Amino acid sequence: MKTKMKTKKSLLRRVKVTGSGKIFHASNFRRHLKRNKSQSQLRRLNKLKKFSKAFEAKVRDRLGIA
Repeated sequence: MKTKMKTKKSLLRRVKVTGSGKIFHASNFRRHLKRNKSQSQLRRLNKLKKFSKAFEAKVRDRLGIA
């Protein structure tokens, strides 16, 4: 009997999958030490980012998305 691959729930909580299948993640460098960063940098870090093509393939594999 073949078993199904389980979704990595920790990864699922950290990413957002859109309806069209794109995978986004939150920016890093956002948690603390904000005083040293400019307002424009903080606004830019506030946006969601796409994974690189190579890394997105690994994320899709872990999430069970074909």
